[in-house]
Amino acid sequence: MAPPVFAQQAADVAIVLAVDASSSVNFAEFGLQMQGIAAALRSPEVHSAIANGPSGAVAITMVQWSGPLQVRQAFPWRLITSPSTAEALAVEVENTPRYFSVGSTAIGRALTYSADMFDKLPWSAGRRVIDLSGDGANTDNPPVGPARAEVISRGITINGLPILAQEVDIDRYYREHVIGGHGAFIEVADDYEAFQAAMERKLLREVQTEPLISRLED
Repeated sequence: MAPPVFAQQAADVAIVLAVDASSSVNFAEFGLQMQGIAAALRSPEVHSAIANGPSGAVAITMVQWSGPLQVRQAFPWRLITSPSTAEALAVEVENTPRYFSVGSTAIGRALTYSADMFDKLPWSAGRRVIDLSGDGANTDNPPVGPARAEVISRGITINGLPILAQEVDIDRYYREHVIGGHGAFIEVADDYEAFQAAMERKLLREVQTEPLISRLED
């Protein structure tokens, strides 16, 4: 019997969008994150970058996170192969409920939980990326350092989108303590109103980045 079609299909990159839903994020700010992600998925530049990749496909899921016991996959993995599939995901993002509203900022747990999402990925992927956004430093267990090291050791890149709404130096914290792995970077949002532009820049960079194997051969 031939294997199912989805098992044969590859994505150029698989991205976990790890979204801050802790106490520091009010409902309006959470909504701006969802609107920003949806807008980035509708970007013609992002559509073009996906289409120009070797597989012409990108896999995306979302994780909402707060405290160590407050972390959840918001929807299953989705494969983006066209503007229409990107639009379908944008609508799904806009309609995604907020699962947590009160809790600490457990970045270490957000990272390890997000890394485990790749075990559920139904397609092969040239690269695996955790795209973590938030407005504060870690305030709970597990510590970020060991969690970060564990994720990187699994060949996963951690990129960051720090939001300068609560802590003015959170971008430096993300750069020094959160991001890591091959080609890791941050895109900074000056506030929640700037989240959409930062997310679009970030997603575009992640989609356009060449696969690890080709970089090693250069």
